[in-house]
Amino acid sequence: MQPRNMSMSGVVDLAAVKAAQEAKAKAEQARAEAARRGGTGAVSPADLVYDVDEAGFERDVLQKSTEVPVVLDFWAEWCQPCKQLSPVLERLAVEYNGRFVLAKVDVDANQMLMQQFGIQGIPAVFAVVAGQALPLFQGAAPETQIRETLDQLIAVGEQRFGLTGLTVDPEAEPGGGAGAAAAAPEGPHDAVLEAAALALDAGDLGGAIRAYRNVLLDDPGNEEAKLGLAQAELLERVQGLDPQAVRRDAAEKPADAAAQIAAADLDLVGGHVEDAFGRLIDTVRRTAGDDREAVRVRLLQMFEVVGGEDPRVVAARRALARALH
Repeated sequence: MQPRNMSMSGVVDLAAVKAAQEAKAKAEQARAEAARRGGTGAVSPADLVYDVDEAGFERDVLQKSTEVPVVLDFWAEWCQPCKQLSPVLERLAVEYNGRFVLAKVDVDANQMLMQQFGIQGIPAVFAVVAGQALPLFQGAAPETQIRETLDQLIAVGEQRFGLTGLTVDPEAEPGGGAGAAAAAPEGPHDAVLEAAALALDAGDLGGAIRAYRNVLLDDPGNEEAKLGLAQAELLERVQGLDPQAVRRDAAEKPADAAAQIAAADLDLVGGHVEDAFGRLIDTVRRTAGDDREAVRVRLLQMFEVVGGEDPRVVAARRALARALH
């Protein structure tokens, strides 16, 4: 899915947390104390990616954000798009070599943080800079767009707040987290899956589709390949569409299966999962025969994109079953 881009100029105060000035003062005190003790302040590559919870949020995010931009990855184990996005963010955190750090937030275990950031769906990515929050994007995104967003974020940190990032010790061995993301492929299809994911991130949708289909020819039950293929095919379908024309057509033809399918694809790409599902379930009720079957098949493809364990998919499956009877 494409990200819901936010303007980098829209820095807003983070609700229900202490003022940025207090966090900054504490961080400056810590740096001064480290310098007094003769410390270098360098970190290991493994320190660039870490888990954070509500209890450690002030220390691990607010105070850290006075030294370096902190990117927050809101995720959950059941979220299939998160499993596509998180490894990309982890790899980039290492590649950017201390210009930002990645804090991962499990929303199932940290509902309060999810509410404070006003998150309606995941994956969702925010940043905290000098104690202030920046919305970055929601939903999985191509790597090229993620890089552009990170470059803008780093520029904001440097120009507005004087954040120069962290010093990374090149001699340190990476531990878990980011180091695990760079591990060599082990399974029989991992090399092809990795190539497919890289093609998808780079916007080579045709190459990604071919690679995922090759895996599925040999291993029809491969969940990673099914998810990747569904995402790549969705992105390919919406290429070249005129969103205004598609939505106008759908509004004028509520019982037209093709018009509603195209609009639902745009809904899903924009991160409006429930809108996409609801639109097609309503269309199932209004149609019959081949049109109804086409809508049903597209819904099943969308379920693959979002992930079968997602609560929205579970609810939509029940609604679809009721609509079909």
